[in-house]
Amino acid sequence: MDSKNDRKVKTIGQYTLGKTIGQGTFGKVKLGTHTLTEEKVAVKILEKDRIKDVADVERVAREIHILKLIRHPNIIQLYEVLETPRHLFLIMEYASGGELFDYIVANSRLEDKEACRFFQQIISGVEYIHKLGVVHRDLKPENLLLDCNKNIKIVDFGLSNTYKPGELLQTACGSPCYAAPEMIAGKKYIGSRVDLWSTGVILFAMVSGYLPFEDPNTADLYKKILNCEYETPEWVSDLTKDMLSCILNTDPDKRYTIEDIRKHPWFNQVSSKSTEGILVGYTQIPINKDILQKLNDFNIDTEHGQKCIEANKHNHITTTYYLLMKKYQANEGVVQLPSEKTIFPHPPLLPFAPLLTLNIKPNLRHRKYIEKKVESTGGSFLHDNDINKKNPSPARVISTKSNSHIKENTPNIRNIRSRRYVSAAKGIAKDQSRTGSRPARLRTQKIKSVRASSSKKINQSFDYRQNTLNSSYKASPKFQDMSFFLNKLKL
Repeated sequence: MDSKNDRKVKTIGQYTLGKTIGQGTFGKVKLGTHTLTEEKVAVKILEKDRIKDVADVERVAREIHILKLIRHPNIIQLYEVLETPRHLFLIMEYASGGELFDYIVANSRLEDKEACRFFQQIISGVEYIHKLGVVHRDLKPENLLLDCNKNIKIVDFGLSNTYKPGELLQTACGSPCYAAPEMIAGKKYIGSRVDLWSTGVILFAMVSGYLPFEDPNTADLYKKILNCEYETPEWVSDLTKDMLSCILNTDPDKRYTIEDIRKHPWFNQVSSKSTEGILVGYTQIPINKDILQKLNDFNIDTEHGQKCIEANKHNHITTTYYLLMKKYQANEGVVQLPSEKTIFPHPPLLPFAPLLTLNIKPNLRHRKYIEKKVESTGGSFLHDNDINKKNPSPARVISTKSNSHIKENTPNIRNIRSRRYVSAAKGIAKDQSRTGSRPARLRTQKIKSVRASSSKKINQSFDYRQNTLNSSYKASPKFQDMSFFLNKLKL
């Protein structure tokens, strides 16, 4: 959002926008306040002008679609989606504790019991999305937030996908340092198993303070992952080492499943409450009658409110209910309503409406290709197997984070600064990186598909430097374009 618009948009719907708390590919994330309940929310503001390619439209639509299916205490909740002629506003749960990444950096490393508590919550959230047939594919400490009580909240489902039991996926995506060997090798993979590999890397980072697989040379990095070459520091217990070795197994069939993880002694060293989520569409959404009655204080009909909640609607009524529930839980069963002055907010400065469509016109030639694929399959959703294999366009993106307060004599995470710029002529994202002088950061690199322009499509395959890899991985993989959702997808 440009500075001019940033000054204008102070209110949207029933939300007052505050300071910027994050920056994304398509816009900003601002801290918002729900004027009825005075609860804080995170407002993800997407600029439509930036969502130009069909891949971007699909990514945004896919993330919204999946978030609407999710109800789990360890996964960030989407409350509602608002739309103006120029922007999309994703109203989401606010996690005030920041990223797990920053928490690890601030503490150098975590003790076993604290790491175990976090890991239990991560596994609970991952198990839940797998039950829904969703694979995340970008699990890493940067995508794990902490709330005010230091509870894990999984975020960023932009690279996720749905899958059926036994179905193999083939799109290589996510962050290389957290990617499973079968994905690095360009093989088809089971989605749930690549997620579990990523949780093993996260566990290693929590107890060690650095990543198990790191190398400034990308080919050497992949070689280490393929051969599972890592060393655990001396302070890591034998029980923890055993857990790591069981999860970080290069053979997907022998890799620990969630059931195996739950039975491991290390996982059970800390007792915790069960955090099972709600399988929307399979189980009835529980309703707190006391909170439901509180909707009357905001001139909301309780009967209509109950129908909206049971139907899993995402509107101002259900948002008010869930934010009241959050206030109820934070105050140990007591809901303190705001003053009367805040119950009836001023009208929004910009018109808004529930999201109906992404009014964007991406590459028409590619749209025709996708629609043809959908017509032939009789559906509105493309799986990885439906991807156009003729036009892979890979690009690596290195994400960076600031860090200046970790002790230099502690083994920590390599600091890589990077600048990313886009060549408009070729439509290819490029990276320019240099090693920074400051110590310690979790290095992450994104493997993304960047679509070439409609006039000049450039075919590229990722060079794995075959002479550096084992002979068992001679096949040079290609990162395929990601085509999942269509503009016809009903959100």
